[in-house]
Amino acid sequence: MPRFDDFDFGADLTEARSHGDASPSTAGGGSITIPGDGRRDSEVVEVPATRSSISDASQFMHNLSLSPSMRDHRGSRNSFGTSLPIPLSPRSPRASRTRLSSVVTTDDRGGISAPVSREILATQLQDMAKEKVEAAKNMAFAFDIDGVLAHGNHLIPEAREALKMLNGDNELGIKIPYILLTNGGGKTEESRCDQLSEIMGVPISTGQFIQSHTPMSALSEYHETVLVVGGEGFKSRDAAEAYGFKHVYTPKDILAWDPTISPWRHFAEEDCVGARPTDFSKVKFDAILVFADSRDYATDMQIIMDLLLAEHGQLLTRAKDPISSRIPIYFSHGDMVMPTDHKGPPRMTQGAFRIGVEAMYKGLTGVDLERVIYGKPELATYKYADDVLMAWMEEIHNETRIPENIYMIGDNPASDIIGGNMYNWNTCLVRTGVFQGKDGENDLNSPASMGTFNHVLDAVKAGVRNELGKEFKFKWNEKVNPVLHGEGISAVE
Repeated sequence: MPRFDDFDFGADLTEARSHGDASPSTAGGGSITIPGDGRRDSEVVEVPATRSSISDASQFMHNLSLSPSMRDHRGSRNSFGTSLPIPLSPRSPRASRTRLSSVVTTDDRGGISAPVSREILATQLQDMAKEKVEAAKNMAFAFDIDGVLAHGNHLIPEAREALKMLNGDNELGIKIPYILLTNGGGKTEESRCDQLSEIMGVPISTGQFIQSHTPMSALSEYHETVLVVGGEGFKSRDAAEAYGFKHVYTPKDILAWDPTISPWRHFAEEDCVGARPTDFSKVKFDAILVFADSRDYATDMQIIMDLLLAEHGQLLTRAKDPISSRIPIYFSHGDMVMPTDHKGPPRMTQGAFRIGVEAMYKGLTGVDLERVIYGKPELATYKYADDVLMAWMEEIHNETRIPENIYMIGDNPASDIIGGNMYNWNTCLVRTGVFQGKDGENDLNSPASMGTFNHVLDAVKAGVRNELGKEFKFKWNEKVNPVLHGEGISAVE
């Protein structure tokens, strides 16, 4: 049996103190008391406390891992010299799956139905209020989803009213452009919009929706064979294939080929059914794409590390120089925490997973892991949002331009607010998600330019009033008669 001396445990038995004398642990100078096993308190051994875990881990982290702050005014966390590129190709036009305009129908006598009558009335009103109409078309909203519009699958009540108003339930019956800009992901845009439409009770089109990995579709022009990580089941694979990647594999596919690759694997019966095993010793991966949160940290981290250290992305090999032969790795966003329906603090998300991968890589190689991060607050996502806003403006107003006054409404200062601020958008911080500040209290590190609000409806009203005036009404009046109501007379009850 090996012999251990007292100093191997960092303890000095001659100076051991009792439980009652134990002081709280402090960085470098505290101690952690080990419970006794029936011995007298004077015989209890104490182990000196080390520095906090974040301090210890910092030596293994990439120097740009921590969340950015407007105090530092740092640019993109992807800007580390000659790093991997962020390819951006022009967004190919996507047909809108859900039109927001009413369908033309007729009644039993061949007359025009009520929905179309409303559109005609709204058009007449808009003709008489041209200045307000131009102002309405020159503004737009970008919404985060989780913590702003919903908590998981549960709608935040005020969200539905806010979206209905922007969809035309307002004084002029005009649609005010808005997009959904989320760091969530893990499934196709179409399936996510179907889900959101059901939750919100209003139609959400793929033409106005951006999830964290949507801009990563441009990478299909650069990489053919990819490992896609994260998400439920094989839904991330479906998304990657929809983007045009030719050969898409998941960690579950690799487990089906060789279960021993992950000693602590989680591989259920349904995984066997959906997996696509092949001889991965003959497959060369071009890139690793982390689309969503990992559901099996042990397996995903193991396989990611195997590929990063492999010879040009080939499993079961080890590169002599893992730096020069390393394949690129992309993360769909960098958030550390996210709001859920959990009643306690926000839960950890992909950013925490990324830091774990970075720490492992540096611990094994001694060098920082170069990686590319998408999502908020990275520049690539906002460049892509410009294209989406322009296309959506053409969809609803037949005008190919980007509105000048854009309002970002989010709950996370470290992504929603700092990203909007750095891209010169107006920013509104709500208290229904990650941010839990008191009424009137802004975030200290990344303050929202428009301030804080109790919920999304208050934020939307503040933005609309800022552009259209304090007297603008947020409900459409079905009894309005454009002939009798001029611009100076309210047509709303």
